[in-house]
Amino acid sequence: MTVSKTQKKLTSGILTIIILAICLCITTFALIYSSVSVDNNLFRTGNIKINLNDGKPVINEHEFIFEPGMTVEKSFFIENQSSWDVYYKLYFDNVNGDLADVIEITVKNGDTELYKGTATTLSRDKVIAADDTLKLNEERKLTVSFHYPETYGNDTQDCTLTFDLCADAVQTKNNPDKLF
Repeated sequence: MTVSKTQKKLTSGILTIIILAICLCITTFALIYSSVSVDNNLFRTGNIKINLNDGKPVINEHEFIFEPGMTVEKSFFIENQSSWDVYYKLYFDNVNGDLADVIEITVKNGDTELYKGTATTLSRDKVIAADDTLKLNEERKLTVSFHYPETYGNDTQDCTLTFDLCADAVQTKNNPDKLF
């Protein structure tokens, strides 16, 4: 039985296609392996952990009965327990009561004013990061003052204000715009 010329060409063509397909698979595998494999590199992520006054309230319920003209100043701290320096912002959350837009609140770092406004205006979405950086393992003593303006009289008598003082932080590394 003799093999015709056409059958020889067909067989060699199919054999060539199979060899080329195998070569293509080997080349593709080598390319993918070389671009995915990252030998001897170490990647680490950081963590953010802020201690805000050991979780204790800055001012306790029923600690003061405010009256027009009265100012109360309280000390508290913020500590960076993260793995890197951080930008931070302080804000008021869960704000309730008729005094939310009355009591003037000022947060200071020494003589430097960080935030000033009412509990309503110092909410998470309205405040920006403080101008200073909280270094790794740094604890900063801050003061907050609550001032009941003299201009308010009996119309705010028996009103209340409740809130949570909160802090957010982000790492400074690769974040020059202080994005939260």
